Amino acid sequence: MAEFSFELNEDQKAVREWIHGFAADVMRPAAAEWDEREETPWPIIQEAAKIGLYSLDFYAQQYFDSTGLGIPMTMEELFWGDAGIALSIVGTGLAAVGVLANGTEEQIGTWIPQMYGDANDVKVAAFCSSEPDAGSDVSAMRTRAVYDEAKDEWVINGTKTWATNGGIAGVHVVVAAVDLDLGSKGHASFIIPPDTPGLSQGQKFKKHGIRASHTAEVVLDDVRVPGSCLLGGKEKLDERLARAREKAAGGERLKNAAMATFEASRPAVGAMAVGTARAAYEVALDYAKTRQQFGRPVIDNQGVAFQLADMRTRIDASRLLVWRASWMAVNGRPFDAAEGSMSKLFASETAKTVTAQAVQILGGNGFTREYPVERMHRDAAIYTIFEGTSEIQRLVIARTLSGVPIR
Repeated sequence: MAEFSFELNEDQKAVREWIHGFAADVMRPAAAEWDEREETPWPIIQEAAKIGLYSLDFYAQQYFDSTGLGIPMTMEELFWGDAGIALSIVGTGLAAVGVLANGTEEQIGTWIPQMYGDANDVKVAAFCSSEPDAGSDVSAMRTRAVYDEAKDEWVINGTKTWATNGGIAGVHVVVAAVDLDLGSKGHASFIIPPDTPGLSQGQKFKKHGIRASHTAEVVLDDVRVPGSCLLGGKEKLDERLARAREKAAGGERLKNAAMATFEASRPAVGAMAVGTARAAYEVALDYAKTRQQFGRPVIDNQGVAFQLADMRTRIDASRLLVWRASWMAVNGRPFDAAEGSMSKLFASETAKTVTAQAVQILGGNGFTREYPVERMHRDAAIYTIFEGTSEIQRLVIARTLSGVPIR
């Protein structure tokens, strides 16, 4: 088990500087353009693929870093560059983790490489869970998968929403109900291979922030996939459903495996928020040191200086919570106090607060698109919403601490 340290090792520092260089030299100069275009920045993803930053090998190395800091370090630097472009680069990872968490070795080896493609033929993937009536309430999911035993195929019908890369992806990973009576315990995940008939893109959303990342509905109309596309396989699913029915009949409260997976992945979202907050803070600090008012830099005013002090303190505290949870996750330490949700909650709220303070420090300039803090402020709003709203994080933490099913 890796010892916890506040210091990155030399290899990690080198990787961080490499990512930071790409974020500064490639992502930042293009950020405003792709935000205005509201389109997937394929040329930037292509550049990332050429240097190995958008690749299965790179993310596998970071994912299996024994310190747990590889992924949060990567996320912070990319989202320091630009949140929208960064989400286009890392969005495929959501689907890859879904396969990694639930799939067999054969499924992992078959499908995850196809999600990325290669430098000459870049691909993206999509993870499809939320529905129009099932966001925070995953038990309300109504996308249905029915097994056709005669053909060894699953038939899937329903509509997914808020899917990053939805409809433009080659591979889609779709969560569907196989037993509605079991609620969220009756869900399973399926691979939808490229060009599968019946899958189509619905509405593409025009968003407040992260506009360079494609977000859309995914419509599944009698989509048929082979039995081999059920992640984990049917034997494992049947065993899990049988256990769930037995426990439900006995009135036993069931652990939701999907929620446990989210709890472990939430620090990565916290790291994204830290990157955006840090970027806004750095712009505000530089501006406060150079902007002259009443014959002196505005940072000489206590009201501005104290804001910057609070901003930096919250950013550093957020990073420490993220690093702690990331180390715990990779080393199999139980989140007895919902430390994953704690890190995501505090970091996401910090990003909203810090970017708003940055706009305030820049004054009228901060309200214009001539300065990046306006975009950062819009981007930061998503962190308290996706992968569990701040309200859901507080609910998870409260339930974990109390042992009571608080509603």
